[in-house]
Amino acid sequence: MRIFIVGPVASGKSVIGKKLAKTLAVNFVDTDKEIEKNSGVDISWIFEVEGEEGFRKREEKLLREVSKKENSVISTGGGTIIGKQNRELMTSKGKVVYLEASIQVQLERTLKDKSRPLLNKVNKEETLISLKERREHLYKEIADITIKQEGKSHNKIVQEIIDKLKI
Repeated sequence: MRIFIVGPVASGKSVIGKKLAKTLAVNFVDTDKEIEKNSGVDISWIFEVEGEEGFRKREEKLLREVSKKENSVISTGGGTIIGKQNRELMTSKGKVVYLEASIQVQLERTLKDKSRPLLNKVNKEETLISLKERREHLYKEIADITIKQEGKSHNKIVQEIIDKLKI
């Protein structure tokens, strides 16, 4: 079993992924955290020095590596779905869960967060709307399960994923 968690910035992929993995007693991988661990620097630094393209190359390589792990919940970065090869890899190697999040929820969760390079030094709301317009159809395209999480506890979301996966 391999479950990929996808969704926009601040949709709860890491939190839900970790809880889901714990509930299912499987491994948990957060691709952003793994990239930071492997490179020894934070994602903001990678974006600053290598640009988004450099980061996406690292992300693609890591996704190929972690997609070989059995019995895993893999939380991906918000832009992982940009690369066609990433989308194909996730759909061929496991189930994909899309966590929807409203712009309002994303704004609330990123209000004081300085660690998200695409949201720094710009109007966050405009950026989030633009990202949604460019990416939402890709999340939906590859999702086996879509979770609307507004007003639900983390535990309820995890249970809904398990129920829909029929585990």
